[in-house]
Amino acid sequence: MEMKEKETTMKMMMKQIREEPLDSLLSPARQQAMEILTQLSHTKPILNVRERVELVSTCVRSVFSLPSVQAMQEKDEAKAEVIQTLYHQTLDSLQKLLNALLIEDPTPAGLKSILEIIGLPIGQQRLASNGSRVSPLSPQPLGPWMNSGKAHERARAVNSNVSVLNHTLVTLPFFMSSGFPALGLLLGRLLLRIGDPDEEIGREALDGITILYTILDLQKRTKDKEEINKKELYENNKRFLGPYNPVSPCQNILRVIAEFGDFLGPQQVKDLLLAALEGLNDISEAQGKDSGEMMQLASEVTLSSVLEWYRHRALEVVPEILQGIYMQLSHIQEPRAREVALLPISFLASSFMTEVVVALLMCPLPLDSNGAEMWRQLILRKPSCDVRDLLDLLLTTLKEKPVTKKGRASIVPLAVHYHIGLHLPSRVAPRKDAKDDTQLSVFVPVRWMVKVVKTLLLKMGCSYESAFLEEQGGWEFMGQAENHYRGVSLLARAMVNYSCQEACRILYLLIPLLERGDEKHKITGTAFFVELFHMEQVRRIPEEYSLGRMAEGLNHRDPIMKLLSIRGLVILARRSEKMAKVQALLPSMVKSLKNMDGALVVEAVHDLNTIFKGQGRKLDSSVYVEMLQILLPHFSDAREEVRVPCINVYGKVVQKLRVPRTQALKEQLTSTLLPLLLIMQEGNAKVGQKCVKTLFRCSCFMDWDLPKRAYSQKPWDNHLQAVAKICQYLVNSHRDNIFTFLSQSLEFAKNPQASLRKSSVIFIGSLVPCMENIMTEEKLDEVKATLELLRHDPEASVCIYAAQAQDHIMASCWRNSWPLPHGDSWVCDPSSTHRWSPSCESLPTSHQRRSWIMQALSSWKTSLKQ
Repeated sequence: MEMKEKETTMKMMMKQIREEPLDSLLSPARQQAMEILTQLSHTKPILNVRERVELVSTCVRSVFSLPSVQAMQEKDEAKAEVIQTLYHQTLDSLQKLLNALLIEDPTPAGLKSILEIIGLPIGQQRLASNGSRVSPLSPQPLGPWMNSGKAHERARAVNSNVSVLNHTLVTLPFFMSSGFPALGLLLGRLLLRIGDPDEEIGREALDGITILYTILDLQKRTKDKEEINKKELYENNKRFLGPYNPVSPCQNILRVIAEFGDFLGPQQVKDLLLAALEGLNDISEAQGKDSGEMMQLASEVTLSSVLEWYRHRALEVVPEILQGIYMQLSHIQEPRAREVALLPISFLASSFMTEVVVALLMCPLPLDSNGAEMWRQLILRKPSCDVRDLLDLLLTTLKEKPVTKKGRASIVPLAVHYHIGLHLPSRVAPRKDAKDDTQLSVFVPVRWMVKVVKTLLLKMGCSYESAFLEEQGGWEFMGQAENHYRGVSLLARAMVNYSCQEACRILYLLIPLLERGDEKHKITGTAFFVELFHMEQVRRIPEEYSLGRMAEGLNHRDPIMKLLSIRGLVILARRSEKMAKVQALLPSMVKSLKNMDGALVVEAVHDLNTIFKGQGRKLDSSVYVEMLQILLPHFSDAREEVRVPCINVYGKVVQKLRVPRTQALKEQLTSTLLPLLLIMQEGNAKVGQKCVKTLFRCSCFMDWDLPKRAYSQKPWDNHLQAVAKICQYLVNSHRDNIFTFLSQSLEFAKNPQASLRKSSVIFIGSLVPCMENIMTEEKLDEVKATLELLRHDPEASVCIYAAQAQDHIMASCWRNSWPLPHGDSWVCDPSSTHRWSPSCESLPTSHQRRSWIMQALSSWKTSLKQ
């Protein structure tokens, strides 16, 4: 037959098979097509690898996917006997086809391809780009027919495998010098089936293993040129391996693994382990709880016994084993099953720690729950001395290969910073009492990684360091994006304080690392590095790597890097030989705080205080001015922990100032006057005390003669005369800055804090009437617009005082004949809206029945309804 004719006929038959329904067996079409394909296999030319894979895959899927015979008979009872006969004929046709294909390609490779395809469902059968078979253990997860949740599918797969093995034993047309192909994979799957809840499947699986053992035994004897009767050898091996034990099939599993030892090399051990992992895959409801437990037990017995007896043979395949575990974990959710799946890590690490660590370092970053769990498994069961060896290994690896390009294996899977903010679905099975299956628990990788670091520290014997972090909140900081660097800093500080012997090595390790990696890596490395400046060994480091690098960091675009650089310089300044050089960098340090978040400013200023103390009177006033300019915007920060220290430090800086007063200093302190007065009124005693103290220091330096009430924290609500006196003082003593004060008060009127909006409105209502002829029409319009908005404020008291301020300003305008704001809605005809007393000096002190307070409340209620 010509090649083209054979190919055409084969495609037609395969198309016919694909078109047959997978839920019923009503005609012999499937059987007849396979018989024709069997005949074609005897003709030339022989099929290539791709054609063979496609052919076997199509036929196996078409037959294995059929419902059970019983189910098909119940569906069509009238044809029950026909279905039974047709089913057996179809299975027989499939088996003849497989045997024929083996005869067509009587080589180990041909046998391997058939056995592998029988084991894998169609979705898992893949070819490499060059047409060769891809190992079923490369990174796609396995889901073989022999591990199906349906008993009839498992039975068909086992039966086909055993039949192919039996045919191989009977014909055995080749000598396998390189060993039986896919031995570990086939043996592992058959071992799991010994533990099948269906005894017939278990019995046949053991028979298949006996045939397999006989083939291997025969090959060994053939090599030694022994004459042997195959049937006698099979019967002897059957007695040797023992009868099937349905009560305790695990005894059969142990016996088989022990006796197959002579035939298991590194690749076979690897395949056997990974095949055993397949039995831990999540069990479907159709399989039932008992079936799942039996499969799990069979997998555990297989894994533990292989690892116990043959792990010394697995050295060269450790990376492949760990990769297989990593892939398989994605399909295992039951907690106990996951524990079993992780067993090989502990076993292998006890003999091959270096190889296991190197393999785990191949896990991609950020780590998912599987990768993190594998790392944790590595150290959970290791003694302290072994964990120190692990740390040595990680440090050495990190030093040799500190960073890799995107897409390549990384060497820092324990770098916590990569996992902040990641939330992945948990692999832990939901509780049985969970009402909603859709509510998955969330796995937060960074929490797991923090546990890993904490465990590692404890295993090293660093309990004091761990306790220090616990007390200071360091472990919690490590898991927070905004505070991660703080947690890392605390860890380094603890290791230095308690003289951890690893700190010195980490110091030298970090020097080259700080210039490599991404920004997260650099921040984490720098946070750790600067705390190590407390160590005496820092003196040996060239200055370019310590002081020089910190000076460069002041210009970094990331504010945290600037903060850490300041921290590093401050620590270095504690060494007498570095003090002068660090002090010279003080202007740059202060300048780096511009546009920085308030919390970071507080942290940096706390460190800078050491430098300021050391400078005495030598510091140029421009540095002080710049520091004050940086602190002032944070007076109104929503966070009390930012406001209080910024106001306090501001006062301390002012206390350091000395005459002469430069113009820049005068302007800066004057611009601070009103914010302090208003913030003092926010009702926070702690903040108010700092404001009073700072205002007093500013007043002393500037020789201000503020009214005594200016230093009072009493609410302005009931002391409007005191507010009027303060405003009159400002107009008289700070006339050149009065519009600055008004602009600041208008800005505070927009503050989120209701208390500051209220105090600013009261101040505006008292200040504007005092401004008399200096008030401009433009500014008055701005005041009007602001107060009109505040009459609809969600806070009732703000509405009321906004209306009162309008009334005061309107009365002042009327009295002083100011130009009223354009289109003013405040002012109506006085003859219709006010009653005037006989005195020409009297102001419009009362409205008609709807007073200004009632109007304000009405506006406020209306705004709430909108």
